[in-house]
Amino acid sequence: MTSTLVQVDDFCVTMVVKSNGSQQEATLGKPAMETDMGRSLNSAAYGGEGWRPRSRLHLEELGIHWAACGQDSEWGTLKSVLLHAPGEEIVPKGDFNAALQLDPLDLAKAQDEHKQLAAAYHKAGVEVHLVNPVGNVTPNQIFCADLLFMTSEGAIIARPASEQRAGEERHVASRLSQIGIPILKTLTGRAVFEGADAMWLDPRTVVIARGLRTNQPGIEQIASALEALGVDVITVDLPVGTMHLMGVFRIIDKDLAVCWPHRTPFALVSHLRDRGFKVLFLPDELELERGAAMNFVTLGPRKLLMVGECKGSSSYYEKHDVTCLTSPCAELSKAAGAVGCLTGVLHRERIS
Repeated sequence: MTSTLVQVDDFCVTMVVKSNGSQQEATLGKPAMETDMGRSLNSAAYGGEGWRPRSRLHLEELGIHWAACGQDSEWGTLKSVLLHAPGEEIVPKGDFNAALQLDPLDLAKAQDEHKQLAAAYHKAGVEVHLVNPVGNVTPNQIFCADLLFMTSEGAIIARPASEQRAGEERHVASRLSQIGIPILKTLTGRAVFEGADAMWLDPRTVVIARGLRTNQPGIEQIASALEALGVDVITVDLPVGTMHLMGVFRIIDKDLAVCWPHRTPFALVSHLRDRGFKVLFLPDELELERGAAMNFVTLGPRKLLMVGECKGSSSYYEKHDVTCLTSPCAELSKAAGAVGCLTGVLHRERIS
């Protein structure tokens, strides 16, 4: 028996088969192929019966397919935060100034204060996630607020401005992925931005400060990401000698903000008053300078977690009907940050 290929046409194979002197044509393949294609087109995988189009918005999937996360204000009830428990890296082997610290730290004291901070959040009903970095860890990894900015639909990963902190954001990005928090943007090119330079004024407006830690390319990239969410950006400039916007301006409630006199940009105060905020100016500048009196985290409307060493400022807040919870931070403050800087906000109750 011999066979000869005669034609291949539209998946149809025609062959001439010779056997014992007789010749026959055989057509192979087409009926089976037609059957397979028909089955494919009718299957769910190809959009047939059983296919279910995705119907929810990304925002609606937070807490379902993604972890519950996001914020659209600075005063919505705090649900979860990111902290980094300090290890030996917080005590640099070289010059503490080169590590961006103000004074040498005592490791045991710093670790104890950080444990008390985490406990204070737990007591307030706030879930605490730890970075748990793998590999090279810098002394400044503890300042989680600088390493991300949370939007209503996910995180923007920061890009610290100093070479000493380069790469810290990678550990945060990795941890957010493990938790299940979507990452909306990672900065590129020459852009630098630290999360403590941005703050929500309302669900449709974010203020970003340009200064030592955040440059114009960084602002432009953040603004582009926020624009896609329908959020406007206001830019203000920080004076020389100011580290972050967080250090001179905080929001306590939908209509109450606090500022550092002589340092807060005039334009920012004007924007706040135009939006109906009452603006407080802390009277004790010594506590502002040395005690991080504004380096707090708003737990909810008119409720703060702040450093325990600023008695005068906490009394001032309480006179304005603000509840103040405290946690000691004298040792950690030597690293040039306090409660606010140490805390990456992951989830607040939405107000819109």
